[in-house]
Amino acid sequence: MRRLRLVKDDTSFDFFKHWKMWLGISGVMILLALASFGLRGLNYGIDFRGGTTIRTESAQTVDVGAYRDAMSALGLGDTVISEVFDPSFGPDKNVAMVRIQAQDDQEAVTPETIAAVEAALQGVSPDIRFISVESVGPKVSGELIWTAFLAVGLSILAVLVYIWLRFEWQFALGAVLALVHDVVLTIGVFSEVQIRFDLAIIAALLTIVGYSLNDTVVVFDRVRENLVKYKKRPLKEVLNLSINETLSRTIMTSLTTMLALVALYVLGGDVIRGFVFAMIWGVFVGTYSSIFVASAILLWLGVKRDWTKPEAETEAAPGGAKV
Repeated sequence: MRRLRLVKDDTSFDFFKHWKMWLGISGVMILLALASFGLRGLNYGIDFRGGTTIRTESAQTVDVGAYRDAMSALGLGDTVISEVFDPSFGPDKNVAMVRIQAQDDQEAVTPETIAAVEAALQGVSPDIRFISVESVGPKVSGELIWTAFLAVGLSILAVLVYIWLRFEWQFALGAVLALVHDVVLTIGVFSEVQIRFDLAIIAALLTIVGYSLNDTVVVFDRVRENLVKYKKRPLKEVLNLSINETLSRTIMTSLTTMLALVALYVLGGDVIRGFVFAMIWGVFVGTYSSIFVASAILLWLGVKRDWTKPEAETEAAPGGAKV
């Protein structure tokens, strides 16, 4: 049986022929992302702007699309509607969560607004009942923004310490700058296209950090092995060899992940579309940064060639072995 091969075993692409240009492009993209964030800001969702969550219950099956159409006529701004699933619910217990953004910086929506929402939804499901109404004020939302970005910052700091302990400081700096590159560009895209930015996107950012780090560590592990194996080769050749050796794994992982994400984006509905969009962009930019940012920075900084245990040097076969 023949194996599917996306990349030949003897690949020898020169990824660092124009490495300064790639770093320059990444630098310009980061500046554009920061400029977009400063000028346009983010389209914060209810989690970060405050609002009211209404829990509804009805015997009729929840039709999220019909609920959304009924709510759109009220002009309440950002509204998120999702069905709640629980194995303990009976067939006549259909629960939904309706989340409405804060109106004119008020702590909660007015009774008149709730009455209007109830009337609109009763047109879709006459037996609908409002079980609970909970509000998140602007102060709590501001705290959520701070803690969310703090979580992303601390995760990147933890990565810096981890890579520094596992490799050397040059590896750590390259990996962390690649992660900052991925996060900033993702925030820049959300700022430019004004997709709703909520806690689900923060979860996506943390997932992107993990995905990009995993890809970078795979490359760096092979770089470290080849630095031991080929002590007399220039660092540029060692980096090129290492990336070519792991290229098959990188492409296969990215493509299979993309297949699942595209399916979720098309079929998953509006509730998770922002999260999936962030992940699709993150997989693309994370794969790019592990090669053209993290490894290019490592080439720029250089690596001590005497930090590993001495081993007998052997000649490299073209392309090397695959992961």
